[in-house]
Amino acid sequence: MSENVLFSGESQNIEYKSTLPDKSEKYMKTIVAFANTQGGKLIVGVDDQTLEIVGIKNAELFQVMDGIANAVSDSCVPQIIPDIEPLTVDGKTVIVVSVEAGKNRPYYLKSKGKESGTYLRVAGTSRQAFPEKIKELEMEGARISWDELICVGYIVTDEAIEKLCKDIEKFRRKAGMTENPVKKEQLINWKILKQKEDQLSATNAYALLTSDYFPFSKTQCAVFKGKDRAVFLDKREFTGPVYSQIEKAVEFVLRNIRLGATIEGLVRKEKYELPTDAIREMIINAHCHRNFLEESCIQVAIYDDRLEVTSPGGLYNGLTYEEIMNGHSKIRNRGIANIFSQMGLVEAWGSGMKRIFNAAKEYGLPKPRVSVFDNMFRVELFRKGDLVDKSIGEGRSTIGNNDETIGEKWEIIGDRDKSIGEEVKYKNQVREVSAIYGKRKLNLTQYKILELLLLNRQLSANELAKEIGVARRNIEANIKKLKDRGMLVRHGSPKYGYWEVIDKRI
Repeated sequence: MSENVLFSGESQNIEYKSTLPDKSEKYMKTIVAFANTQGGKLIVGVDDQTLEIVGIKNAELFQVMDGIANAVSDSCVPQIIPDIEPLTVDGKTVIVVSVEAGKNRPYYLKSKGKESGTYLRVAGTSRQAFPEKIKELEMEGARISWDELICVGYIVTDEAIEKLCKDIEKFRRKAGMTENPVKKEQLINWKILKQKEDQLSATNAYALLTSDYFPFSKTQCAVFKGKDRAVFLDKREFTGPVYSQIEKAVEFVLRNIRLGATIEGLVRKEKYELPTDAIREMIINAHCHRNFLEESCIQVAIYDDRLEVTSPGGLYNGLTYEEIMNGHSKIRNRGIANIFSQMGLVEAWGSGMKRIFNAAKEYGLPKPRVSVFDNMFRVELFRKGDLVDKSIGEGRSTIGNNDETIGEKWEIIGDRDKSIGEEVKYKNQVREVSAIYGKRKLNLTQYKILELLLLNRQLSANELAKEIGVARRNIEANIKKLKDRGMLVRHGSPKYGYWEVIDKRI
């Protein structure tokens, strides 16, 4: 890491201390948080407010370094071994404490115990982990995938096994793969079913692939008027086997974006305004890598200017944004990922983001945007501005919309509704559904606050202000109004607590 990055400000991977605090717990939280997330560096001798390098006196240097090493050894469980070294910058010496992303998670403060002493790095702060995140850290440390665990109480039937096997075969044929028959024995070999003596048990992956057993395993799809979530034009909610949800969600997107045609010589070829491969990849990735310990749903949202796919759970097991953009992959749900691979839904691990970006580039679209939060992952595919009509999602037919910049002419031939494999004409009427926030007399800022806190209940007022694009005082005033109305409750301390949205019908 270059000096420019080291001293450019605090971040998810960097924290400053001008001097070492008297109580080691104040900086041990940071050490633990780095080990539980993506690693990082604690730099002692830099003012966190002004970024001024104040340095450590040479006479105290090695004493401070020894103190840090002893504090880490005495305070952290399991053992963390940081790299502690001096660094001279502008004639002053600082101490750089480097912590790798740990493999024996969760790491926690011995004095507080696992439940209260486990911390995560979120943006530039170290925050106490919620119980569900601690569970995921435990599984990461034990090399266990949640979807490979036994689904206690879920009944395995011959009919469900046969349907899943037939569906896998159907997907394999569509993908042009070898048409080998799939039987119960394959499901056992793939660890989707587990057999002990004569007892056949379902895993969580099997339940996800054969039913709507888990209420949070669903895909919410919506079309919005404009560029935010103020007004619904259409919305659907898909449940059932996850591969069925993927198919239905892709169909929903395709029937709510423009279908055009290109003329190549004498041949007319139909073409959607967004690349279908990218749409499919975004939705498959969301299901494959989502965190099932977060009891939230996958959301697919279509706006006038973009397609947005959001999945619960941040990056897995220390994976960084830079790594995913360079093709690295860590599999959160091994059972689901294996079946998706057997179905031909996943081609090569780690290539999904590159395919999305390449498809957008080939279409002449703006560069997609990836947003990573502590409990959410979002990919946005932007529609080409001069092809976007304000009536998208309203079923208008438009003819003669030409775009020369892609290198070919577009002829918009109208929206289509591919409902259950059929093509029917979309109704020519506009059906606008008023957002509930309007009915409840909430302003747009209040609605957006609630929406963001449903996705991430640890957001601060500063983070909300940045996301929404208003002043912090505006956010604080609107939060007070929401609290007064009983729609928002704060739990815990100002620094380590979280928000609860009481009314989730927004």
